[in-house]
Amino acid sequence: MHLRSILVSGLALGAMCAGQVSAQQEATRVNPLLQPSPLPYGVPQFDLIRSDDFRAALDQGMREELADVERIAGDTALPTFVNTMEALERSGNLLRRTQRVFGVLLSAHSDEALQKIDAEYSPKLAAHRDAITLNPRLFARLKSLYDKRASLGLDPEQLQLLEERYRNDVRAGAALSPAAQDAVRANNVARANAVAELRRRILAEVNAAAIVVDERALLDGLPESDIAAAAAAANARGLAGKWVIPLQNTTQQPALAYLRNRAMRERLYKASVSRNTSGENDTTALVLEMARLRAERAQLLGFSDHAAYTLDDTMAKSAENALGLLRRMVPATLTRTKEEASRLQARLRMDVPGATLEPWDWQYYAEQVRRADYALDESEVRQYFELDRVLRDGVFYAATQLYGITFQERRDIPVYHPDVRVFDVFNADSSRLGLLYLDYFARPSKRGGAWMNQLAMQSVLLSTLPVVTNTANFPKPSPGDPALLTSDQVRTMFHEFGHALHGLFSNVRYPSLSGTSVPRDFVEMPSQFNEHWADEPTVFARYARHHKTGEPMPAALKERLDRAILFNGGYTLAEMLAACFLDMDWHMLPSGHIPSQVDAFEDSSLKTHGLEIREVPPRYSTRYFQHIWTLAYSAGYYSYLWSEVLDSDAYAWFKENGGMTRHNGQRFRDMVLSRGGTKEAASLYREFRGRDATPDALLEERGLK
Repeated sequence: MHLRSILVSGLALGAMCAGQVSAQQEATRVNPLLQPSPLPYGVPQFDLIRSDDFRAALDQGMREELADVERIAGDTALPTFVNTMEALERSGNLLRRTQRVFGVLLSAHSDEALQKIDAEYSPKLAAHRDAITLNPRLFARLKSLYDKRASLGLDPEQLQLLEERYRNDVRAGAALSPAAQDAVRANNVARANAVAELRRRILAEVNAAAIVVDERALLDGLPESDIAAAAAAANARGLAGKWVIPLQNTTQQPALAYLRNRAMRERLYKASVSRNTSGENDTTALVLEMARLRAERAQLLGFSDHAAYTLDDTMAKSAENALGLLRRMVPATLTRTKEEASRLQARLRMDVPGATLEPWDWQYYAEQVRRADYALDESEVRQYFELDRVLRDGVFYAATQLYGITFQERRDIPVYHPDVRVFDVFNADSSRLGLLYLDYFARPSKRGGAWMNQLAMQSVLLSTLPVVTNTANFPKPSPGDPALLTSDQVRTMFHEFGHALHGLFSNVRYPSLSGTSVPRDFVEMPSQFNEHWADEPTVFARYARHHKTGEPMPAALKERLDRAILFNGGYTLAEMLAACFLDMDWHMLPSGHIPSQVDAFEDSSLKTHGLEIREVPPRYSTRYFQHIWTLAYSAGYYSYLWSEVLDSDAYAWFKENGGMTRHNGQRFRDMVLSRGGTKEAASLYREFRGRDATPDALLEERGLK
């Protein structure tokens, strides 16, 4: 039997609720966050943790880390790598452990209690980080080591750690005057407050803006499994006899590809695109404030704007380099998008004479054209993509073939929601590699999108193995029905597992350099590279089987799927490019030049870059563009395309050298996936590939060459 959290209300974590225990029990209860977990890998005791436990653990964690830092900064011995750098790597364990658990729950299974803690502690944690980073005695020790680093006899990983720490502290303001540091501190607290409130409002609005449907006929065209899921979602909200279509975080919504009723499509689209524009969840003032605060901080730190500050520490190095990549893709993208729009317009007028193609029509008529031109129906394809088979015979199988690793499900690890599954991961020699949590189904307590988190970082210094999570938002089927995936959702599983492999394969000494601790425009490379194995014939043949009969996907259907792979590619790239430019334009604004009108700024951005295509809105609009306001992608959304250049080029190397073999997989693991941030990302890639990456493979894959 699984040891599961008993979820009474939101995140009422743990079997012991405050109203169900005696005063004596409450007095003797031990906060499970305040001590290392006795569970395997030290994983959290989710069956015992309560939301209120985080306050005490965060407070204690901050006190302990400050005490650790005070001992290091006040050490009367001359600074050495061991008594300064390694001591810092060992410090703050309680706080880091608590923050990882809190971060997983806040993103994957939040509630009002956790959101209040987030709002309360985000500014406290920002001030705490500044108390360390801007500690003058600590920085003096770091600078002493940095200045004589060439004579310290450091190995490459030690040198990288020292240089990275020094660079990060300088970028945080450690070399500024006291007055300037005070301004940075105030800015950091203000930004932390804004981020916490943005997180809350975006999640609240996703749930509030979900479409409630009163008549089943309005859902005509949706697959029966999706209709059943919509009914289940309505029941969960106490709306028996109705249907609820929840929103995903993107502008376009999956149901738009199926809904035959044009008015229903318009209603769903407008609910999506108008999120966070009014009412109590309006984010307009918050995003403008974030843009202003980021521009001001960049100026305080000596940069012209936030983009210059952010990209200074990436592979791209400058906004102009990143924009150069994006601009090269625009002409071919526009040509392809106009061709696609013309075809969809013609198909629309077969149904509605004289009608003009609208954004809410695109996905539906793209699906109609795809069915007509390629005899391909996504609802038919989904019958061959059952989630558990895709996982075991696709995602896991590919990893076994490439890297020799194996997986065994565990049923003795407490989880934070009944949908979560846990797997041991083993090396080819049967030694333990790490632990994997999988949380695939959407729910109101989960933010939109798909992502990877880490509950523990691999480190030789700390003798820790990695514990990683993969989280997605696939519609949960009604009880007794299989979870059937779209082609895009299959690719999402492979993508997020690529991130998981990056964390699991880490083999470094220092936790600060572990796993995905790499530049933002390199972190997507392993994940996007792993997507390629979804189409590998030997892998596809194993997982693409009918969920009822177990029969493999017919060759004719697979051929049609392959022929359609570039279909709608202009639209896909146009909405991505629009979002990339929008992100960069917000963050290239100098301090004092923040606009007052969000919509006008968006329109101007699209027009400037030649992407003012009425039927193709950006993948995310400013007000709910969570990647750039609450995650780590500010002036960095371009990194998906930058990393795609690398991953396509790397996959080309595999094809040139025998494809999916253990030898090739081991080479990629040893030279890229296991190295974390121990070396400059460009150098790691160059050593693996034998040269710098070129965009040729990417353009060919997207049909733009």
